[in-house]
Formats: sequence, structure tokens, C-alpha cells
Amino acid sequence: MRTVYVNGEYLPETEAKVSIFDRGFLMADGVYEVTSVLDGKLIDFEGHATRLSRSLNELEMKNPISKADLLEVHRELVRLNGVDEGLIYLQITRGSDGDRDFVYPAEDTEPTIVMFTQNKPGLADNPAAKRGARIISIEDIRWGRRDIKTVQLLYPSMGKMMAKKAGCDDAWMVQDGFVTEGTSNNAYIVKGNRIITRALSHEILHGITRAAVLRFAKEAQMEVEERNFTIEEAKEADEAFTTSASGFVMPVVEIDGASLGDGTPGRLVPRLREIYLDEMRKSAV
Repeated sequence: MRTVYVNGEYLPETEAKVSIFDRGFLMADGVYEVTSVLDGKLIDFEGHATRLSRSLNELEMKNPISKADLLEVHRELVRLNGVDEGLIYLQITRGSDGDRDFVYPAEDTEPTIVMFTQNKPGLADNPAAKRGARIISIEDIRWGRRDIKTVQLLYPSMGKMMAKKAGCDDAWMVQDGFVTEGTSNNAYIVKGNRIITRALSHEILHGITRAAVLRFAKEAQMEVEERNFTIEEAKEADEAFTTSASGFVMPVVEIDGASLGDGTPGRLVPRLREIYLDEMRKSAV
């Protein structure tokens, strides 16, 4: 049985409780982060903690835990649950003052903070990375502040299910003719030695893995071009991929039924995944 963290306490998962009036449950009024664990250590913790603070600030929600304490809780959950490879899910909501109302609760209402682990043996050696993902495109109808990592994930979840029903692995979302991002990842195409991905804005999540991967790519003398691209352009690309905290660098080999290259991961993306995993293991905490 897992040990989880709820509002300052470590508890068996069966004893963890949150109010039915919590605004995360009633209003999706909350933010989250997912941090990967490799070799029992946290991958890019600093980046996730920094983005968490930004998300909270954008929603005018107070942060109930210091960065130092947050790190301590992450490490303790890894230890208590014996996680070698896996994930830590963190969620902070605006809490509850004991009833439901569209208006925010009083300023002295304590936020709710929840953390739990997920054991994922073989996370780094995911067979999907060797075979590559097949994706479909769907219309992006989410709200306009996707740069805030909120818990309102219904449409991305629906997108995953659309892909599953189509016999594919995931979906890329399209707005005004251009790809925004995947359902739970940032999206990229590759032309020659050039990586093309949408620039940061309110339209996409400011991915922590995205930032690291683009940094490593530039250090490896790869070109990076941040601009919009279409599904049609993606179909003509040499390679394509996604990045996320749990998928790392994931090759994409098919888009809306069109195979990229010979339909297998190309040369650049597997190398980029290898560089990312090597570098992040070195800096893990």
C-alpha cells in the first residue's frame, strides 16, 4: 500500500481524505506538477518547483509549502514507497471554506496539497520509444491559458480517448490551422538538423522537459526554430517527437495515417532522447 502526503501528513492511501467542498473537486481550481524519478532521484525538480510557483501566482493562489520542504517531501515519498523509477504527482488547490460558491473563499482559507507516487519500472526503457508513437490531429478547444498547469484536463483526456478509438497512441491539437501541442506533451518536427516547435505563449504549456531538451539540442549543434507549423508540414517532416516529464523524448512515426520516413524512429530523435536521459541522470537530486 502506498504512503501519500495530504496537508502535512504522511498517510496510507486508504486513509487519505479531502473535503467534498474542495475547489479542486468542484471547480478544477487547482494546479499540478509531475516529477519523474530515475535511479531513486528526482529529475529536474528545480524546474517543476519554479513552474509550480508561477502557476500559483497566475491564479492568485498562495503556496502552502516552501521549495525546501517540497523537496524534502518528494524525497521522503520516494523513500517510503521504494520508488526506483516512477513519478511523483503533486496537486495544490484553493482549498475549501465548507461550501460551494463561484466566488473564491476567504483569503485565510488554507490550500489543499496532495502528493503521491506511481511506480513505473522501465520508465526510461519504455518500448514505445523504440517503436515510436502514432498520432491523430484534433481541434484544440481548450481554454486560453494553457501556460498555467491546471487540473482541468477533461479535453486532453478526451483527446487521448479519440486517439485510442482510432487505434493510435496520442493526439496533437490544432488551432487556427497550426499545431499547439499534444494532449500531455509538447510537439516538434525535424527537418534535416533543424528542430521546429511552437514558441512559448499562453497557447501552450511551458514544458520543463521542453526547456531542457532544446538546451541540450543547441549544445549538440542542432538548430532550433521556434515557430508555428501545420499538420501538413509535419507529415512532410523527416522526424517528429514529443516531450514530457514522463515520456521524456518520444518519437512520432505516423501522423493522421501518414508515415514519417520509413515509419520507424529516425536518427536524430533517439539520439536526443539518449542525451536527455544521460544529462538529467547526472543532475538528478
